Amino acid sequence: MTVPVFQSATYEMGPSQRYGDVRYVRLNNSPNHIVLADRLAAVCEAEDAVVTASGMSAIATALLSILQSGDHLLAQSTLYGGTVALLDQEMPRQGILHSLIDIARPETWADAVQDNTRLIYVEAIANPRMSIGELDAVVDFARARGLVTVIDNTFASPFNFRPLSIGFDVEVHSATKYLNGHSDVAAGVIAGSRQRIAAARSHLNHFGASLDPHACFLLERGLKTLGLRMRQHNENAAALAEMLHHHPNVREVFYPGLPSTPGHPVARRRFDGFSGMLAFLPTQPAEDVIGKLSMATHAPSLGGLETLVVQPAKSSHLGLTPAQRVAAGIADDLIRVSVGCEDSDDILNDFLAAL
Repeated sequence: MTVPVFQSATYEMGPSQRYGDVRYVRLNNSPNHIVLADRLAAVCEAEDAVVTASGMSAIATALLSILQSGDHLLAQSTLYGGTVALLDQEMPRQGILHSLIDIARPETWADAVQDNTRLIYVEAIANPRMSIGELDAVVDFARARGLVTVIDNTFASPFNFRPLSIGFDVEVHSATKYLNGHSDVAAGVIAGSRQRIAAARSHLNHFGASLDPHACFLLERGLKTLGLRMRQHNENAAALAEMLHHHPNVREVFYPGLPSTPGHPVARRRFDGFSGMLAFLPTQPAEDVIGKLSMATHAPSLGGLETLVVQPAKSSHLGLTPAQRVAAGIADDLIRVSVGCEDSDDILNDFLAAL
């Protein structure tokens, strides 16, 4: 019932028709890798999947397995700071350029398409303001122009949303977050068709961003409780968002379950739950609110059992310029909350006291 840890980097040689058949841990084909990839593919409703050493390695590998020098991609204008840095700093060195699009305005996307545009990249729930774009329109737009669609589904998780089922080509995750759920593993996932994953795995094998067998074991363990955890994350975050929405010391709340958050109709139509991520703007300095929280922890990352708070302007999006943060609507006092699985009343009382 529990796959043991095959803590071996090297295996006795067997029949090999191609390089990827050689049993070696860097080639992502140890027993732990194989079992984990099969289960992740099932969870994402994909033909195949591959696990990587981090969420960023999954994003970079997915993009570079599709794009080559001279290509161009369209990218959602509000993205995780690490992804922005990848597109701004690393991709141009590979001869790959991008244009930003407003994910909520499909009528403007055609103006950004170039003759060498090959791909469109979006997030299911945008980090950190939790907005949701016109996801169905992304698929239709890409299909009409022969573009590949890649979506980061980390914030929603496959429990709440399965983008491959509505036509996206490739799904990526930072499995560090909800898929593992215990704040003790850094990992990434790429899921899609067998052809897409074969290309991604080949690139990954060259880059060497393989996951250690013990980390595979921990991620597989966490995956078993994904449904249980996500139900609690969804429920707790909805309760906290509703309380903050009506609190006099809160200016604005960003949560897909609130009608005031952009993309709420898409979330209601396509998602099975609104996840455990929210953000809000207090009327007082963010540092004051965070400093008064006693149960929630001031820490980066998300998706674990514990409630975490952070200022994106000083963490996930610190690498952006002030102008880029303003353009993305990331105020200095914006507080992002990864709502955990603790008792709902304890969470609410902690934030009520801090406010």
